[in-house]
Amino acid sequence: MSRILDQRIFLLVIPFLTSLHSTKVLSEWKKCGDQECETAMSRVQATTDYLGPDCRYLNFKTGEEIMVYSKLARKNENLWTGSKGKDFGYFPRDAVKVEEVFIAEEVEVLTKETDFLCLHGDKYAFE
Repeated sequence: MSRILDQRIFLLVIPFLTSLHSTKVLSEWKKCGDQECETAMSRVQATTDYLGPDCRYLNFKTGEEIMVYSKLARKNENLWTGSKGKDFGYFPRDAVKVEEVFIAEEVEVLTKETDFLCLHGDKYAFE
């Protein structure tokens, strides 16, 4: 009986640990086109298909156009943030090529906890 209870507790803990991963801070700094990170920095085109590891990431197919709004800095510099239609999220910079630069001078700002939450529709998913 004790062993079954241990297994059930273990099964309950796994989803909790997985949800912590999806809200993990990826970097303390990011580079943006303005202090609020509201201005598109560039337009890029996907050079490969990409499927992110969780809901914080932007999925896309080769040839799709993405607007870039920020780039993680200092730690995880390979991750950029952008949108494709209504979808928004992180993606690796080596999966795209820059088509047009709108903002050449980048501003480095601190990230916020909300930068790393999953966005479903118009609501943040707190896990």
